[in-house]
Amino acid sequence: MNTAEATERLLEAAEDLFYAQGVQSVGMDAVRSRSGVSLKRLYQVFPSKDDLVAAYLNTRDERWRRSLREFVAARGDDPLAVFDWLHEWFSEPDFRGCAFVNSFGEFGTLAPVVAAAIHNHKDEVRAYLRRLVADDDLADQLFSLMEGATVLAAIKGDPGEAGTARAAAATLLAARR
Repeated sequence: MNTAEATERLLEAAEDLFYAQGVQSVGMDAVRSRSGVSLKRLYQVFPSKDDLVAAYLNTRDERWRRSLREFVAARGDDPLAVFDWLHEWFSEPDFRGCAFVNSFGEFGTLAPVVAAAIHNHKDEVRAYLRRLVADDDLADQLFSLMEGATVLAAIKGDPGEAGTARAAAATLLAARR
């Protein structure tokens, strides 16, 4: 098995396990077992668990933001479509909240490479919103609504939190027009 294939299999296994069970509760042996990659190869590709966690988060970040951008672009770059996308995500049967918030809750700033991946994701989402609405203050408010809706949807198990945030976003957008 080449390095690219091993990396892909390890990241797929890590994402399945980390998102479902939490990062701290999943050992490297579980990732190895799920991926079918030898422990030696795992540590060749990812010398530490922190490296694997950061790679998992970076991979998830790229996919998550691409999905959001494509969804919103298909709806004419309407900022309210962000909240429609959130509703679809919150409605997925395996939704367990934000992987980045969950990971920060487990690690805090104790693992710098993991914290950097988390901060990068949040910075990129905020930057996307700033480009979308061309108003930094408004984008920051929409970002806070997104984050709050995500946390509440995870805690309550209610995808309707996206609709509540969407209504607040519509009020903010109307006030800026």
